[in-house]
Amino acid sequence: MKPVFLVVDVQQKFFEYGPETATSLHKAVYFINEALAFFREKKLPIIVVQHIDEAEGLVPGTPGFELPESLKILSTDRRIHKTYGNAFTKTELETVLRNLGVDTVIISGFCAEYCILSTYRGALDKDFTPALLRWTLASINPANIPFVESINDTISLNILKKALE
Repeated sequence: MKPVFLVVDVQQKFFEYGPETATSLHKAVYFINEALAFFREKKLPIIVVQHIDEAEGLVPGTPGFELPESLKILSTDRRIHKTYGNAFTKTELETVLRNLGVDTVIISGFCAEYCILSTYRGALDKDFTPALLRWTLASINPANIPFVESINDTISLNILKKALE
């Protein structure tokens, strides 16, 4: 297994969607940071995906587009911008993953039932093996997260660590 860790749409604007969404995102960021540390320790690739939507105010260079300071992303982490829910649609993501020799896509981020689910399906369509990383998903409606995890392959960080020993 040669995994990549995708951090999808953890952007400042989404923290403004309300207290329930902000709480969900803060919880996810905590666990995403744990996974980031593990992937760095193992020298495995990390890709940050950011959504662009002018109507939402998600434009590069604007505060809402930026990542929260609490998310431990480095300048060396690859960034990809998307305009569709699926991070593979009309982006260079597939090419980047093929060039890295990746076969497994570990997915985290926002919003579980939209962009995360779409990206999971996109990975399948491109013949990658996707898995959601438990505790790293956020949603406008956090009650949807267990459903999304239940209909897709989901792995805990502890099991992922064991698999990559």
